[in-house]
Amino acid sequence: MNPVEPRPITNAKSKREWSWPFWPLVPLYPYGQRRTLKTEVVKDTIWTFDQVQGILYVVVPIRMTVVKLAKGGLLVYAPVAPTPECVGMLRELEAQHGEVKYIILPTVSGLEHKVFVGPFARQFRQAQVFVAPNQWSFPVNLPLSWLGFPPKRTQILPSDSQDAPFGDEFAYEILEKVYLGPGSFEEVAFLHKASRTLLVTDTVVSIPEDPPPIVQLDGFPLLFHARDQASDKLEDTPQMRRKGWQRISLFSLYFRPGALEPVALKDALRRAFRASDRSKKNYFGFFPFRWQNGWQQSFNSLRGGGRLLVAPVLQTLILNRAPQETLDWAKRVSSWEFERIIPCHFSAPIAATPEQFRQAFRFLEREAAVGLGYAGSLDRPLPGADFSLLETLNHELSKIGIVPPPKEKV
Repeated sequence: MNPVEPRPITNAKSKREWSWPFWPLVPLYPYGQRRTLKTEVVKDTIWTFDQVQGILYVVVPIRMTVVKLAKGGLLVYAPVAPTPECVGMLRELEAQHGEVKYIILPTVSGLEHKVFVGPFARQFRQAQVFVAPNQWSFPVNLPLSWLGFPPKRTQILPSDSQDAPFGDEFAYEILEKVYLGPGSFEEVAFLHKASRTLLVTDTVVSIPEDPPPIVQLDGFPLLFHARDQASDKLEDTPQMRRKGWQRISLFSLYFRPGALEPVALKDALRRAFRASDRSKKNYFGFFPFRWQNGWQQSFNSLRGGGRLLVAPVLQTLILNRAPQETLDWAKRVSSWEFERIIPCHFSAPIAATPEQFRQAFRFLEREAAVGLGYAGSLDRPLPGADFSLLETLNHELSKIGIVPPPKEKV
């Protein structure tokens, strides 16, 4: 067996420690076996717990953040899967710093975050659960108790952070009124005042050049996407892992970047049965495609030296539905004093200033957008070709009324 191919976990202890039995609710890779990586960000104060998730080996980190409270105890922002390994790591922190007191769900539409909260709360039965307002579910809008949230311990975050029981240590701002049709997009940014740390969910990211440590634990997805042809052997080197990660980043943030050439399925099948046609080796799986020259340039533009970035998906399909509300929220958040940002995906922690955070949202400003195209930053815009599929989705979803049309820039 190739040493990097997925293989069944034969160690019974590891299999139990990584077990996530509720994976069919949101069937994302790595399904029922999820590893956890704990990292101390601020000594004896802030820790991140990283896992991975994805589709078709397009895997990215998903992250929860744990903060020690000044009077003892812990606050958990955006829980991940409470596997025995993850819970065990958190129990170790409880033994040193006090029990989990608060669990925060800072989003309303992110199933990949919401699905973990109920099971997580059942592991920490003394904790109070606070959720972003205007929660909804699709295709049926169910009450939170039906989704596993403990009804007696779950409440909506107050509109004013001073009214929350942890308001003396945290400020938060709620981005809301981003209407999407079946529901809304919301996100709650938290500021831990003492450490000057900003916690966000999806709104801003920073793309690392190399795969994050949690993604490195299973090299197969990286090497799968590093291949130029489906027949290429999986060569496990740091260079190939980096190449695979950079292509995964393009996939996850654009869905179909400009350097990705889709191949009609009927053509792929026809050529696959023609032994004389060597081009069949370029096709991958049920979604036939091949990489073209230019993907490296697209990644470099996306990464932009590690800058803060609003993900292209959010730029094109979500935040442009409420540009004024988003800019107002970004302005309020950037009025805080912080020196690092911890998002729920990609790099963390990110050394960043309030001004850099605010600059990430300039794509919503009419004046800044003149001649800019798609915004990475004013001096390094993102390639328009990479937005082709997203723009098509934007047009079609608006046309058939699933989501409202985007509004003009402010």
